[in-house]
Amino acid sequence: MDLHVAIIGAGMGGLACALSLAKRGFKNIDVYESASNLGFVGAGIQLAPNMARILDRLGVWKDIEKEAVDLKETSIRQGDTDNELGHVDLRYIRSTYGYPHMVGHRASLAGALFAGCQREPSVTFHFSATVEAVQSFSPRPTFKVQPRNGDPYSVTCDVLLAADGVKSLTRSKVLEELNIHAEIQDTNQAAYRIMLTRSQISHDPDLLELINGNVVTRWIGEKRHIIAYPVSSKEIYNISTVQPDTNFAAAPSATYTTKGSKDSMLKIFADFCPKIQRMLALVPDGEVCEWKLRVHSPLPTWIHGCVALVGDACHPTLPHLAQGAAQAIEDAAVLAVVLTKCPDSSPTSLNKALRVYEAVRKERAETLVELAAQSGRALHLGDGAAKAERDKAFAALKDKEGGGVPDKWADAEVQKKIYGFDCMKVAEEEFEKLFQAFEAHV
Repeated sequence: MDLHVAIIGAGMGGLACALSLAKRGFKNIDVYESASNLGFVGAGIQLAPNMARILDRLGVWKDIEKEAVDLKETSIRQGDTDNELGHVDLRYIRSTYGYPHMVGHRASLAGALFAGCQREPSVTFHFSATVEAVQSFSPRPTFKVQPRNGDPYSVTCDVLLAADGVKSLTRSKVLEELNIHAEIQDTNQAAYRIMLTRSQISHDPDLLELINGNVVTRWIGEKRHIIAYPVSSKEIYNISTVQPDTNFAAAPSATYTTKGSKDSMLKIFADFCPKIQRMLALVPDGEVCEWKLRVHSPLPTWIHGCVALVGDACHPTLPHLAQGAAQAIEDAAVLAVVLTKCPDSSPTSLNKALRVYEAVRKERAETLVELAAQSGRALHLGDGAAKAERDKAFAALKDKEGGGVPDKWADAEVQKKIYGFDCMKVAEEEFEKLFQAFEAHV
């Protein structure tokens, strides 16, 4: 419990790591974040049961749940006609998995995790502190920190958890040290994230019906789709799009977000139904923000010495399964279990414990990354035989539970695989066997 654990990044994975370890009794946890505060971009986030289960154990779920919206159904619709292709009742999820599938505001999730950390005296945050280099991985990791105002300094810890995102500096250093070549993959897709307030849509009965419902709606078309749902006690309608990337293509490594053009956005979805046109037209000029969607080829390992990669640093995913944050939080929960169960604080044992984390998490996370990609491919089909088959599969499931949904997020069999898996329970049960089987690589 006296281990010094350092965490790079105060995103969902980093916050969940800090809180999970603090709840287990670890006394010396430092979080380094380059931003000056937790100014999370205002966007909706899906709160799946596998995430809610962990957040509840961490004591923060009830605060998040208060203003989250409980999804009762999902409707998959043709973008240009607004005709319903498929419909799935989601009410069974609560009784099946113990938690509903809810949606909320990203700031609500981050804020609850941060507030949980602030209640723990063992967690110290270092904002405006950029980690510029990882200098050693074992026997004790060392890294260099550059404060925004001040001189650089080095930190040595017992365990370093790198939750430093899709552009992870730590991952690059691990790959370099191990002489492994693995690249960020350009998906050639981008996303707009939009939030409309109740007052903005109050004049439009169709849009009011959407914000008042407990429905996640997905409008799909060739190479594009829109997914939308109410958040923040139904005061905000959250809209996320996916479309071909044009704005980032010229400079693929320069940035992941850009100020979008409203005219460009309206043109991209110009053939979608009038309801969508009215919805997108309400977005204020200058408030269009576009994200570049990138993933990473699977890594041979997430562990080097006493350093472990977490969340987007090791398994960034497309948004089509709504599991990005949930998988980072699963990482954090498993790390807390394995470090608690580690028999001693030697670098050899810590490395083996981190390898148990990788063994419990890696295949699952990478499977879900691939499932998300598959789902995106099915949603974005153009006219042709494959689209006809897909639409036939959608039509066959009207108002019934079951597998075979082309939109994997709404597929009961996929939901069982995702929501029914208790990563902490598996880590607890498998730890001894896996720990004994590993040769340490320190």
